[in-house]
Amino acid sequence: MLPVRETRFRVSLGEGGTPLLPASRLGARIGAERLHIKNESFNPTGSFKARGLCLAVSMAKQVGVKELAIPSAGNAGGALAAYAARAGIPAHVVMPRDVPRANIAECRAYGADVRLVDGVITDAGQLVGELCSRFGWFDVSTLKEPYRIEGKKTMGYELFEQLGGRLPGVILYPTGGGTGMVGMWKAFDEMEKLGWIDGHRPRMVCVQSTGCAPMVRAFEEGKESAETWQNAETFASGLRVPRAIGDFLILRAIRESGGTAIAVTDEAIREAVSTLASTEGIFAAPEGAACLVALRLLLARGWLDKEETVVLFNTGSGLKYTDAA
Repeated sequence: MLPVRETRFRVSLGEGGTPLLPASRLGARIGAERLHIKNESFNPTGSFKARGLCLAVSMAKQVGVKELAIPSAGNAGGALAAYAARAGIPAHVVMPRDVPRANIAECRAYGADVRLVDGVITDAGQLVGELCSRFGWFDVSTLKEPYRIEGKKTMGYELFEQLGGRLPGVILYPTGGGTGMVGMWKAFDEMEKLGWIDGHRPRMVCVQSTGCAPMVRAFEEGKESAETWQNAETFASGLRVPRAIGDFLILRAIRESGGTAIAVTDEAIREAVSTLASTEGIFAAPEGAACLVALRLLLARGWLDKEETVVLFNTGSGLKYTDAA
């Protein structure tokens, strides 16, 4: 179900196969009897970004791309740098100056050319576009090429496998650029065409920060696309994405699934990082911890039933955010 056909083009660091952990103690504490956590911090570069960049770099190698470039809020840059190093392809990463220091150090350790900009990821994206036009680099920004989504969709297939040939009732997913949600929705579509599932899909919950919530605002206003969020600010750097290129795809997945979108505060996210660590032994990235805050709110509102099978995605390791936290 993946596009790279020849073994010699497959650039791998052992990505995927991350654990789906029952969270019984946490579930009992908050009133979610069938809560699971999909812990993406087990990926080679410590986040779910490894899945998408694995496929992007593999396909770049297959078609003969000479140099790669990416704007990043942190983890995507690290993943590109690692897989590009593995493939022997030069990589250029442009990041906001205030991303967690671990992300910058990681990219440099892998040998990438790192450039820092004042502003947010959209500013980094603008510079990447200019540099790619000037030097002929290939832009692997979110949805500027199709293969990062192919890597992300493996999360959907793994859920089906790990739950014994079924899907959860609800998926809570932290949403910045949104390729994880879009990729899983594509996987579910493929599964239905294969005859593995019927038309019933998990309800998809888009989780953002109150400091940067363009998808939540667009969902609540009934719009099919999201306007740029002005003055975006949150310590969960992966959620500080003022404008998602795939906004219409994210909103479509939420609505078609009967899901919702919810924004949570940085203060609550910090508390949830601590709760996940002390209750389940998972030191989550703030983006993943945001999903716990959202889960509590949805339970309190009666949107979720305590007996539903719920999967909360922790998309990365809290170890990369120790300075920000």
